[in-house]
Amino acid sequence: MKIVSYIRVSSEKQGRSGLGLEAQQSAIDAYAAANAAELVASFVEVESGRRNDRPQLSAALKQAKLTGSRLVIAKLDRLSRNAAFLLNLQEAKVDFVACDNANATPLTIGILALVAQEEAKAISERTKAALAACKARGVRLGNPNGTAAIKRANKGNSASCARQRERANERAIELEEVLSDLRNSGITTLSAQASELNRRGIKTVRGGLWHPKTVANVQKRLDASMV
Repeated sequence: MKIVSYIRVSSEKQGRSGLGLEAQQSAIDAYAAANAAELVASFVEVESGRRNDRPQLSAALKQAKLTGSRLVIAKLDRLSRNAAFLLNLQEAKVDFVACDNANATPLTIGILALVAQEEAKAISERTKAALAACKARGVRLGNPNGTAAIKRANKGNSASCARQRERANERAIELEEVLSDLRNSGITTLSAQASELNRRGIKTVRGGLWHPKTVANVQKRLDASMV
């Protein structure tokens, strides 16, 4: 049997350091050894921010189809919440196996894709409802001094600044449950929370890394929305 492997890491840092890669590679090696399989090609995906495209997955699916190989996915767990990933996998009609979910089939993948789409829709609707409720209470969202430097440099306008504030507020609300989970897990300092967010591959609204100050800014936005 011939196989094509697909490994996913959540950040550029993990991709460079090998964090997460070793365990996934070990799972694939164990599967190949147990099935006397020949590894035709390997693909590693670095999932960045909110990107829904998966170029390495597409390449892996194409290679598997061309060579008649089985696609071996090291980890399906977190990707089971990504509708784009699941739909690509379902529609490719390529034989596959997930090392961390041996019961995954094209049928269950289709069901997971529908659930992921509904979850994404529900998150969007909750975010919009929360922002509307804040505005109805007369809460002024955003930092009034945040765009002062841009305005002085004549590099922005009121519409773009307003959109930046809106995006920051939406991102803060999306992260509310994550920050609450961190605190409930005993991760209470801003520094520790920033480190854990980076470890999980969660990006800031600008797509960067977290620092204690950026975590504090998110919490301030959440506190303001509750006034």
